[in-house]
Amino acid sequence: MSASTTSQGSDGGGEGLIERLVALATAAGADAADAVLIRSVALGVQVRQGKAEELERSESSDVGLRAFVGSRSAIVSATSLDPTRFEALAEQAIAMARVVPEDRWAGLCDASVPGIFDAAGLELEDPARPDVAALVARAGTAEAAALAVPGVANSLGASASFGRTEIVLVTSRGFSGRYARTSHAISASVLAGAGTDMQRDYDYHGVVFLADLDDPAVIGHSAGERAVARMHPTKPKTGQMPVLYDPRVSGSLLGHLAGAINGSAVARGTSFLKDRMGSRILREGLHVTDDPRRRRGLRSRPFDGEGVTTSALVLVEDGILQSWVLDGRSARQLGLATNGHAARGPSSPPGPSTTNLSLSPGALTPPELMADITEGLYITEMMGSAVSGITGDYSRGATGFMIRNGALAEPVAEITVAGNLLPMLADMTPANDLNFRRGTDAPTIRIDGMTVAGA
Repeated sequence: MSASTTSQGSDGGGEGLIERLVALATAAGADAADAVLIRSVALGVQVRQGKAEELERSESSDVGLRAFVGSRSAIVSATSLDPTRFEALAEQAIAMARVVPEDRWAGLCDASVPGIFDAAGLELEDPARPDVAALVARAGTAEAAALAVPGVANSLGASASFGRTEIVLVTSRGFSGRYARTSHAISASVLAGAGTDMQRDYDYHGVVFLADLDDPAVIGHSAGERAVARMHPTKPKTGQMPVLYDPRVSGSLLGHLAGAINGSAVARGTSFLKDRMGSRILREGLHVTDDPRRRRGLRSRPFDGEGVTTSALVLVEDGILQSWVLDGRSARQLGLATNGHAARGPSSPPGPSTTNLSLSPGALTPPELMADITEGLYITEMMGSAVSGITGDYSRGATGFMIRNGALAEPVAEITVAGNLLPMLADMTPANDLNFRRGTDAPTIRIDGMTVAGA
């Protein structure tokens, strides 16, 4: 069990200071310690009706120290680096660790290797640094393109942003790692229609390198077309029918799977897949992979939150569940070895987490995937969530379009889609349109026999 507190001080320096903080903790009586530094700079603008309405720049520097006394641990965090406060932080962490309950699974990860590590080869830091004028122009272009779509009535705004985050991790076992990641993003949101018959939609794109960012005009035009297409929605009759998940929402199914194979949930016994290791959970030929080493990946990293070198992990192979998502603690509970998937913040202990998660594509195009459907549903947006991690029961609000005689038809809204994740996962049929845009990515997915509640 861990405890946390927060303190503040003045800004300071990088790896050397974090190493000093860890050394002070061990000198003050900690059996082991680690510390993480996260420094971020973000710049963002929002444009509405051709005018810049918001301009925000933020800088943050957060450090967290975790100290172990036997099988007890505690975390203290600070919102800036102040070397004059390090000794007090270390003493505070040790004092807290001595009074919290024991945790026999606690400890630094055994798989962490001493040495200095960085993100060489992953291409996570773009040297491009856009200024405010460039961001305003980018957002303005996106909004203008959206408003130019016939049927679009108003703008909810377009935004453009840039950010850079640096992460430093040091452990008392000799591990020292650092990497930085940049981000560039553009979005637009608009309204179509008038009065009480208005529909909203959006489009968005975020990347690590500016060169990979979609043209702002393409994003804006897409947002406008999506909003207009949703005009005059109806409600389908309640019943069972095939459902297709657009790539904007199909990743949510992968997210539910990731939650069910999270090592912490499995160790607690709160996962509907806890007894399914080595069993078939997807169709033959389907694979689920988590790849923290993807070049320019939105969630790529050279090491995890415990200093373990990362590598690609096949979670489901040919439909068979092969691995849990593990950090050091959950691995110890399950009698396994970590697979380098720990994530942590300055004020929280490590926990299992996915990175660049994806489902393998199928052979059919989306139109081919729906060609034999007489009546079905194509989901483009979801809201709310009543999903049980223990039973797999699934119920979510949705909007989208009806499928009639193999083609998209009228828009629908205010509907609920329900089922159970075990048979849903087993019945998934993916299309061939996988595109890595969101961090958790899946192609268009078809699931037959879903319960759709409408009129």
